[in-house]
Amino acid sequence: MPRRLPVAAAHLTAQDMSARIVDLPNPNATADLGAAIADALEVGDAVRLFGDLGAGKTTLARAVIEALTGEADAPSPTYTLVQSYDTKDGRLLAHADLYRLDDENELAELGLDEALDHGMALIEWPGRAPGFLPADRLDLRLEETGPGGRKATLTGHGRWSKAIDRIKL
Repeated sequence: MPRRLPVAAAHLTAQDMSARIVDLPNPNATADLGAAIADALEVGDAVRLFGDLGAGKTTLARAVIEALTGEADAPSPTYTLVQSYDTKDGRLLAHADLYRLDDENELAELGLDEALDHGMALIEWPGRAPGFLPADRLDLRLEETGPGGRKATLTGHGRWSKAIDRIKL
C-alpha cells in the first residue's frame, strides 16, 4: 500500500506546510535549483514534480541526480517507470516517471516506499498517484513564463515546511 497521510493530517495548518516561488529565467537556473534541492535532501524525502510536458521536470530531476551521483545526462524513466541510483554518500535515489502508470495500485510494484526507507525519490507526474503522499515531501510545480523561462512554486510538507527556506540559489 503506498504511503498516505494519516487521517489527522487532512487538517493541515500553515505550520505544517510552506510555499515559495522561484523565478527560473533559463535552463541553467532550473539546474541550479535542482542542485540546491539535492543539497537539502535527506533519507525519506520525496520531491514530487508537477508541470506540463516540456515544463522542465526532467531537467530539474537530472540536476538533482547529477549533484548527488555525479552522473550527467541520466536517462528519463519514461519507459522503465523508475531508475535507481546510488548517491556519492551511499544513499539510494529513485527517479520515477508515473506518466504511463495506469492505476495507482501499480505504485507498490515500483518500490518507491522501499526507496524512501533507504533514500530519496524524485517523482515526475505524481498526479497519476495522488494517494502517494510521503510525510516529508517537496511539491514543485514548474510553469513556463516565456522562451526558456520558468516559474517554480515549491510547497514544503513535513520536514520540508522549514527546509524550503534553506534552499539557497
